[in-house]
Amino acid sequence: MTEQQSGIGKTALQLVLANSHEIKEAEEKVQATSYRYCLGKTGSMELQKVVSAIETAAKRNGLVDDQLYREMHALYHAILEAVQGVTRGQVQLGDVMRTVGLRFSVVRGYPYPNSKEGEWIAVALYGTIGAPIKGLEHETSGLGINHI
Repeated sequence: MTEQQSGIGKTALQLVLANSHEIKEAEEKVQATSYRYCLGKTGSMELQKVVSAIETAAKRNGLVDDQLYREMHALYHAILEAVQGVTRGQVQLGDVMRTVGLRFSVVRGYPYPNSKEGEWIAVALYGTIGAPIKGLEHETSGLGINHI
């Protein structure tokens, strides 16, 4: 990791936490590193839809190869770890009458100076969670990191 390249989790968090006026600067910082990334939004009362949106964005942006089980498996576990942060360990939404509106980032790369440590993937989530009543949500976040 160079001085310009932060940890993969920190990078994912910086991207997802950036406000609209900060996002260009955040993206330029990541583009100056060896990391690859994508950003997106998802909202649902169904966990399956949240997971699907993140997986689809990662595939479409070439961050994972859906023909390689190990890549999809690593992404899936990073997503679930991030969702656990968002849902405070419950990993359920609609079943408990909760809905989320989330921004997400997926970052892939070599976070260690020794490239033999391999590639890793990080998923960061930030947004709101609450009862499905507009205005009664609160902020939430989650981060998941897994080796590929």
